[in-house]
Amino acid sequence: MPLTDAELFSASHATFAGIDEAGLGPLLGPLTLGFAVLRVPSHDCDPWAALAPLVSDDPLHDARAFVVADSKQVFKRTARCHKRLEATALGFLALLQPTHAPRTNLARLLFESPAELAVAPQFIARHPWYREAARELPAHWDPLTLELRVESLVRALRRARIELVDAGVRTLTESALNDSFARTQNKSLTHWEFSCPLFRRVYEQHGAEGVELWVDRHGGRSHYGPLLGRAFPEALVEWIDESPQRSRYSIRARDRSRRMRIVFSEKAESSSFAVALGSCLAKYARECAMAAFNAYFAARSPALTPTAGYTTDARRWLAEAEALLARLELPHGDLVRER
Repeated sequence: MPLTDAELFSASHATFAGIDEAGLGPLLGPLTLGFAVLRVPSHDCDPWAALAPLVSDDPLHDARAFVVADSKQVFKRTARCHKRLEATALGFLALLQPTHAPRTNLARLLFESPAELAVAPQFIARHPWYREAARELPAHWDPLTLELRVESLVRALRRARIELVDAGVRTLTESALNDSFARTQNKSLTHWEFSCPLFRRVYEQHGAEGVELWVDRHGGRSHYGPLLGRAFPEALVEWIDESPQRSRYSIRARDRSRRMRIVFSEKAESSSFAVALGSCLAKYARECAMAAFNAYFAARSPALTPTAGYTTDARRWLAEAEALLARLELPHGDLVRER
């Protein structure tokens, strides 16, 4: 039988987590997986309402609010949207720092948030654009101005009794993706393979208090039970319900020391604040990675028009960069995704 809410969750608070990706479809650049874990005062707490007006899901409120929503709504390639996305990503990540300073550099953002989720060093070293990752962030804000906004966010969270207890980004480089594609022969299975360490992190670090993890649905998949059974061989994985829109499972340690409900949902960023925040973190990391990519090649060919890496424009970029790429002798698999 499925576990009850009383068995899954603490009576004094609730812990919600969310995971979303950015860059699963492009031809160039990394795949990034953003995650966030929040502790809230009750299971029915709505962080958007509790943190209003300082946090909003409306991009037009960005002058005064941190915008937490689907990154496709938060970000377009304009100066205003760059500031909007950066404020949200660095503002919330700063909550995990003792000083609350929203400052980092590209290497820490991509491969050290947290470091234990980074891909193997050889998959990073193969990409010269990631070697130039000491660039300081924020890139679109005056750091002191953003820090003042973060202090207001700290106070709002305290008033609402909401705590960000974990957050970060897992960056999967182009070569790491191609290595996985060679093994799985399937983009969906590669996405799952790279997501599982995040599922386990949430379960192992936050399952003792009972945690509900929301994940934006993986493509058209609606059945996750066997995959979860293989990802958590030491635990009891129980089916709750499955539908084309939402699939739910419970995962419980056999000694009942940890328990997690995991929900795969269409448009999860609309229902889960944690997923929406994870979406913004993933998008910001990918945009920073592509900025480093474009800076590396522009330094060697200033006339080359930057690319966001999506298929049509990536093909344009590859055609324009053909002579440069031949001169640099970069391995194809370190630059272009196989799927």
